[in-house]
Amino acid sequence: MGTIDGLDIGTFGIYTFDFEHLPAAGLRESIRAVEEQGWGAFWFPEVGGREALSHAGYLLSVTERLPVVNAIAQLAPREPLATYGAARLLADAYPDRHILGLGVGQGLPGVTPLAAMNRYLDDLDRLAREQDDPRPIRRILAAYGPRMLELARDRAAGAHTYHVTVDHTAQAREILGPGTFLGVEHAVLFETDPDRAREIARAHLVPYLTTPYNLAKFHRLGYSEQDTSGGGSDRLVDDLVFWGEPADIADRLRAHVAAGADHVAVQVIGVAPGESAVPRWRRLAEVLLS
Repeated sequence: MGTIDGLDIGTFGIYTFDFEHLPAAGLRESIRAVEEQGWGAFWFPEVGGREALSHAGYLLSVTERLPVVNAIAQLAPREPLATYGAARLLADAYPDRHILGLGVGQGLPGVTPLAAMNRYLDDLDRLAREQDDPRPIRRILAAYGPRMLELARDRAAGAHTYHVTVDHTAQAREILGPGTFLGVEHAVLFETDPDRAREIARAHLVPYLTTPYNLAKFHRLGYSEQDTSGGGSDRLVDDLVFWGEPADIADRLRAHVAAGADHVAVQVIGVAPGESAVPRWRRLAEVLLS
């Protein structure tokens, strides 16, 4: 079971970008389905304009027990005081249900990602000392490279990784050590035809195969320039997007747990615009959570 500072969020959860676009009624219906299906946690990013902490507050307000994880709340949109105040309110209003995932995101001009995160954490820790509030703000950091993983180990409850391989999970666990939380996102696709599956997967991976920090991550893992060019080699695509029948996908997701992940946040892709992912989440829950 995945545990963050004493909070058990289970071994598997749901991750989706879809909540950046749904109306409030759709958010309520979908998040309640996640809770009813038995998933351990719900993870969502901050990319489409919805403010991360108020978004988390709404999702917590329409559910009863499901932990909600900001994955991630970016540094640039909020000063540390705003982040701290919002996270403190959520910790008070919804005890043991909110996890603050922080990430550099698009970065801060003139500051390295590591320096930016250290500075932000310094400010959050100073505010916590001034408030002297006993309720914990559980925080994890988006981390890929060794130094950010070390920072997550030393200054947070753990790390959250995104679009990584099972080998990366094993390497991250070695850096984090045995007592630090490691949550891993992984994309999956309900498609059994290899050509069609890879076509959909490549369309999904375009942003990640064209950004320097993602390319650096893949090259550190041993993929060549040829693997990461032209939409990605079959080997890279198959490692980053697990496709096939739900039972086969479930087996491959469990490989992250065997490699050292405490929790895997599953992102189901290949859902047509206007179509709900809820039925696919349910099918996967039947084979993964039983």
